[in-house]
Amino acid sequence: MDYKKSKAPVNTVTRNIMDLCNDTQNIYESVAIIAKRANQISMQIKEDLSKKLAEFASYNDSLEEVFENREQIEISRYYEKLPKPSLLATQEFIEDSVYWRDPAKDQQEQQEQF
Repeated sequence: MDYKKSKAPVNTVTRNIMDLCNDTQNIYESVAIIAKRANQISMQIKEDLSKKLAEFASYNDSLEEVFENREQIEISRYYEKLPKPSLLATQEFIEDSVYWRDPAKDQQEQQEQF
């Protein structure tokens, strides 16, 4: 998912619990799915930010000199303004953009067929 073009809100939004558990029939399962997806998004954002900031890294051994690049600050501010990973994951879950499955249920259904 391109988190930069997401329609997720930047601020916290109150959601109806029943809307979240429509697909899974279990609010705890829905929250677990959202949490796992939020961790994936968080890791992706962190990786992207690290790659962009690595371009500005100076490998001088001098601790006296601190050089702040204006572009580096703008990149950091941009990432700070993005919606939080939990909000992005919740929006994806509501839009049915998240693929999830329960291997235990799949296995149980296979056993019932035989």
